[in-house]
Amino acid sequence: MTTTNTQLAELISNLKKAGTVNESELWKRVAYDLEKPTRQRRVVNLSRISRYCNDDEVIVVPGKVLGSGELNKKLTIAAYQFSDQAKEKIKEAKGISIGIAELIKKDPKGKKVRIIG
Repeated sequence: MTTTNTQLAELISNLKKAGTVNESELWKRVAYDLEKPTRQRRVVNLSRISRYCNDDEVIVVPGKVLGSGELNKKLTIAAYQFSDQAKEKIKEAKGISIGIAELIKKDPKGKKVRIIG
């Protein structure tokens, strides 16, 4: 891991630990995706999330969520970063935008969580 961002390094470490302790391949995969260089990280628009997800799902984006498109479903979206417009649109759709670390605390096993991107 060659990152100087201490918050990101701590998040990756916590993801690996959660993956090992809870025997969850999901958190290990998210950690692997976040270890990639910035240019290779996932960037997902709300239109894509809306197109491929169902109501009341929990979604993880190991990268950044952008506000392009409309969100017409009530979702819980966890991501490393959100654009301001994306947060507003998620809130308007009565959804929840949280950080990945918060999702680990809420759902340590990662059951019924999907990776989008």
